[in-house]
Amino acid sequence: MEFFGHARAWRAVAFACGLAWFGPVSGLKAETIAAAAAGIANPAEPFGLPATALAAGNLHDKWSGLTRRVDDDMVQLALCDGNREACVSPAALRLLAIVDAARLREGRARLGEINRAINLAIRAVSDEAQYRETDVWASPLATFSRGAGDCEDYAIAKLAALRLAGIAADDLRILIMRDAVSGEDHAVAAARLDGRWLTLDNRRMAMVEDADIRNYRPTYVMDQGSIRRYAPAPLLSGIAAPAAEPAALPAPSSLAAKIAAAPAD
Repeated sequence: MEFFGHARAWRAVAFACGLAWFGPVSGLKAETIAAAAAGIANPAEPFGLPATALAAGNLHDKWSGLTRRVDDDMVQLALCDGNREACVSPAALRLLAIVDAARLREGRARLGEINRAINLAIRAVSDEAQYRETDVWASPLATFSRGAGDCEDYAIAKLAALRLAGIAADDLRILIMRDAVSGEDHAVAAARLDGRWLTLDNRRMAMVEDADIRNYRPTYVMDQGSIRRYAPAPLLSGIAAPAAEPAALPAPSSLAAKIAAAPAD
């Protein structure tokens, strides 16, 4: 199964421009579970923890379906990026305005611009309130059309903006973590800069390095071609977020359903 679904002629625009969301990767086979080396941390990944890829199940299927929708969005964004006057999508223009501001910056400032701008552009709303469903993963343009979403919608939109701003696909992830205080699951985007992973969180404006995250247990990491389950890990405990940061946005609980539905290895 190709990661971006069936090939279409009009999708070639995105691939030719290097704008496919995560870039082309080899497909996953349903009967195959690729495992990280047992007990060996991988410093190239967030948290440096071993993880095992999921080859099937609810979470895997959601991710595969989402990437196809995001691929379509990236085509529309690429076309609008090349001709703003002909763009018929207000949502695309709003997202591209954030990308434009980020392109004027470099390094950490570029990532921070996208994190702050998307946090401010999207209103935090649970899937139950918005869709009357327990768990919906929206594409970036769907989220910007509604102007609202929950934590994974923020993370998905941030990854699309980061790709458009020139961040390499290999340097992007989505992380799912369990909040040890509230017991809720929370999704954030992550970007690698100078060998270090920074998290872009809808709950805070400041970016936090993975090594400095506290009171969470990482459970899943999603990248260009797979969803991987982290091995059980100790609680990331220590200091809390600085008091000077903006008030935290509400953390929707919609991720709990898909975590519970994911198959055991």
